[in-house]
Amino acid sequence: MPPLTRFAPAPTGYLHLGHVVNALHVWGLAKARSGRVLLRIEDHDRQRCRRQYEAALLDDLDWLGFAPDVYPTADFRAGRCDGRQSDRHAHYARAVEALAARGLVYGCACTRREIEEATAGAPDAGELRYPGTCRDRGLPLTDGIGWRLVLPDEAITFDDLAHGPTTQTPWAQCGDLLLRDRLGNWTYQLAVVVDDLLHEIDLIVRGDDLFASTGRQILLGRLIGRESPPAYFHHGLVMQTPTQKLSKSDGASGVRDLRAAGWTRGRVLGHAAHLGGLIPEARDLAIADVPGLFAR
Repeated sequence: MPPLTRFAPAPTGYLHLGHVVNALHVWGLAKARSGRVLLRIEDHDRQRCRRQYEAALLDDLDWLGFAPDVYPTADFRAGRCDGRQSDRHAHYARAVEALAARGLVYGCACTRREIEEATAGAPDAGELRYPGTCRDRGLPLTDGIGWRLVLPDEAITFDDLAHGPTTQTPWAQCGDLLLRDRLGNWTYQLAVVVDDLLHEIDLIVRGDDLFASTGRQILLGRLIGRESPPAYFHHGLVMQTPTQKLSKSDGASGVRDLRAAGWTRGRVLGHAAHLGGLIPEARDLAIADVPGLFAR
């Protein structure tokens, strides 16, 4: 079946070349398979997201020629939109209520520093692992504390379209999953899993920095009623240094800065395609040529 995938930037800064590389993969893989692309604005973090960044990324997507099939940019400019996470609070609340009714959600008063201190000396797994300190404390699900999901100690196996068969054990990686933070924000892990289920996303195309999240998202999806997980394709990142991925603070990579410097759309697309390893040398690239980069 033709896939439905999504392009899902967070409006915490301006669109940069790393986003363009992801968009090339998203639109290219979808259109090469006669699929569709949904645009999602992941602004669940109310403290870091800004509407001016959303407006700028919508303008950049239009200029680059990436046209969503579901929730086009005009839908976001018109006001409330089901593709914007800050407009979907009720969906996340219902999902957590259903989990809590099964005894799978508990309150957590731990700060990040306390978690770091509690796990000091533990083997470095590359991310902070919550050790379950508050699991049996019986704290209420109120404002001012985190809400966590009880994760089973279970291995999850999936076949990534880029990396092949993989097994992950979310409990060993991250511990009980945070669903809502101390400031009342729904977390990335919860929001994307709920959205991917309700939007019927069946192909997720994203960078390797989110590869480790796959097992926990498959597990959470199962707990909220997703019978079979979507397919996953994780691609390489554009790196600012050998150990640091490109960030939104790197002005030299910002689409709006390149536009201001006189770069054409074709030059930006071709440069991003080269950085993403899709073409051997940078050259002008037309948006209509993108699916051909992923032809089977």
